[in-house]
Amino acid sequence: MTFAFKPAVREQIPLLIGLAGGTGSGKTMTALELAVGLAMGKRFAFIDTESGRARHYAGTYDFDHGDLGPPFRPSAYWEAIKSADDAHYPVIVVDSASHEWSGAGGILDWQEEEMDRMAGDPADRDYWKKREAVKMAAWIKPKVDHKKMISRLLQIRAHVILCFRAEEKVEMERDEKGKMKIIPKVTRIGLDGWVPICEKNLPFELTMSFLLHSDNPGVPRPIKLEAQHRPFFPTDKPIMRESGLLIGEWAAGGTPRKDPPPAEIPLHNQILAMTTAYTDCETHPEFVELEKKRAELWAKIPPSDAKTQLKAASDAAKARLTETGSRNP
Repeated sequence: MTFAFKPAVREQIPLLIGLAGGTGSGKTMTALELAVGLAMGKRFAFIDTESGRARHYAGTYDFDHGDLGPPFRPSAYWEAIKSADDAHYPVIVVDSASHEWSGAGGILDWQEEEMDRMAGDPADRDYWKKREAVKMAAWIKPKVDHKKMISRLLQIRAHVILCFRAEEKVEMERDEKGKMKIIPKVTRIGLDGWVPICEKNLPFELTMSFLLHSDNPGVPRPIKLEAQHRPFFPTDKPIMRESGLLIGEWAAGGTPRKDPPPAEIPLHNQILAMTTAYTDCETHPEFVELEKKRAELWAKIPPSDAKTQLKAASDAAKARLTETGSRNP
């Protein structure tokens, strides 16, 4: 057998990107913004495990939608992703990949099912003892299926964006006086106590992975980000489609432009900025201008809590200005 070598060239590198965050962190909209840039004008695929919530963004973003329901086995995720790749979509968004771990029929459920199966008859008086004895062995099938899915993901030609839910975790620790105190849980994949809901090694299997926080929606906090990718994801501003465009050009083998075209501000950041502006509003003319901007933005916002949040901010500003006598200029 002859094994040949040739000069290495960076071309058509498929990217695996992870976005994790809690409620209000902007992970879905950030994934959509990133996908728009990576797709470079083409339609992309969205695999939805959240009962069709992604359809709220239809019209604002151009994508083809597919529902993935339980049981959320790793192999089910693979089949859905492979179907999208076989259809030649340039980008595949999966929201949420956390169900593979903690959803109905996911890895945690599967391990419980295996323990039940291996322990035998529940009526047996030693059932719970047997169940405890097989706990580690019960992980074999779920973990093997997960590893198989990850190895297959590495063969996908499309760029894949995996969204993960994140939860806040704490642990107890004794202070210098010996008293117990609550501190954010420290893990390999967590930041300040916020931990992605997924298999513990998965964020490091990806090309890059980020944690998003509700305090700064869409602003990336790297879990894994190699030096060569850092210029595409500034950690002081939200991820926009510009980041997708630039990292896509890099992955295709090109040299990213030094002066990329200006990117549209993500919708969730426009909503956040306007909500803050209502809070800071002090005069009637300012309020009138904000109302004009809200009317323009309103049609772009899909049915969601964001509309309720924005209307509440407007009503609160109006009531405050009326109470303080600032209703008129």
